[in-house]
Amino acid sequence: MRLTTKGRYAVTAMLDLAFHSQIKPVTLTEIAARQTISLSYLEQLFARLRRAGMVKGVRGPGGGYTLCGEAADINIADIIAAVDEQVDATKCGGEENCQQHQACLTHDLWMGLSEQIREYLKSITLAELLDKHQVQEIAKRQDQDVQHIIEIHRLSASA
Repeated sequence: MRLTTKGRYAVTAMLDLAFHSQIKPVTLTEIAARQTISLSYLEQLFARLRRAGMVKGVRGPGGGYTLCGEAADINIADIIAAVDEQVDATKCGGEENCQQHQACLTHDLWMGLSEQIREYLKSITLAELLDKHQVQEIAKRQDQDVQHIIEIHRLSASA
């Protein structure tokens, strides 16, 4: 199965955004720091998410990104698709050319698995993930870790 870093990072960043944008718009720098994702990579992902109508940018002081809709209306499969990622367990990308330009013996098996995974990811929304206690605890820990790093930098700069 191919779910690359692009799809994983897009879901992670969207969940971070959903968690933090309830208060104010969130900058990509903030997401990058909390999730240890490169800022330039996030910029590429958010350009695609913006084109797909999943996020919107807020300009000016206090600006950043917010979700375009409710977290309950955004499912994981749509996030993955928005960044041009496909969940596919086949060797051929679903093209039925896995064995000398024809479907292989197990093509239908892997296509069925791919469909099951897609349906599973469609059934999970950002809101459902936000409601999980573990997600809330991890997000709080990440906030504390980032604040600790900022404080260390502030203290070393003033020394």
